[in-house]
Amino acid sequence: MSSLLLLTNALQPSAEVLPALGLLLHNVRVAPAEGPALVDTPGADVILVDGRRDLPQVRSLCQLLRSTGPGCPLILVVTEGGLAAVTADWGVDDVLLDTAGPAEVEARLRLATGRQQIGTDDSPMEIRGGDLSVDEATYSAKLKGRVLDLTFKEFELIKYLAQHPGRVFTRAQLLQEVWGYDYFGGTRTVDVHVRRLRAKLGPENESLIGTVRNVGYRFVIPEKPDKHDKQDKRDKQNERDGVGRRDGRDRAGESEGSSRSAAAAPVPGGVPHRLRG
Repeated sequence: MSSLLLLTNALQPSAEVLPALGLLLHNVRVAPAEGPALVDTPGADVILVDGRRDLPQVRSLCQLLRSTGPGCPLILVVTEGGLAAVTADWGVDDVLLDTAGPAEVEARLRLATGRQQIGTDDSPMEIRGGDLSVDEATYSAKLKGRVLDLTFKEFELIKYLAQHPGRVFTRAQLLQEVWGYDYFGGTRTVDVHVRRLRAKLGPENESLIGTVRNVGYRFVIPEKPDKHDKQDKRDKQNERDGVGRRDGRDRAGESEGSSRSAAAAPVPGGVPHRLRG
């Protein structure tokens, strides 16, 4: 038996949103379909979002949930007509029709929790490339430990590139993979987001997103210094230090020699001071 959290504004949640839930033995809690309502809501094994009405608002809610890292699968309940509007950028793990029967609902819940467990045990949730780390679980990116202030699409873009280091993607490919099939904007959108990402990465790290002329973009893996290069640098540094020490000794010797010469120099008149008299 799983603990389910149903986000809906319906008056009769279980019976109206997903009637099959009434025939299953899961523990269902209900909360308003609003972001602030989740602050004081206990955790759950699966979150169900009522997406039968007001799709734009539901889409924003799903993206908000994904960006805050709910820590459990997110399943959207929609009507058959609403399926056409759902795309990857909604951030949901699965979709259920409100007319689904108990067997289908149970199977999808079981698969969702199973995938979550496998992902927790085996799959790394953090993608690393040089000083950049991308955390899929919390939808956050860090550069040398500093959290980057990224929009949802900027995060999705840097995450997708970092997941395929070295691979070159055309603007059309990135538009399709990150923005979705139903996006009607031009490829100029990709250029704008890349420019913003580079600005946030800073001058020292903007080269992480490389440009392949007349093709597109790729994630550049920073090269690690070779062992021989490190040894050469150490040898050169030691050589410079040795030269510096030798120069210091030579200058010290010259100074000491000058002092002795001055002490032994004859007094004008040819008679030492102690013999004058």
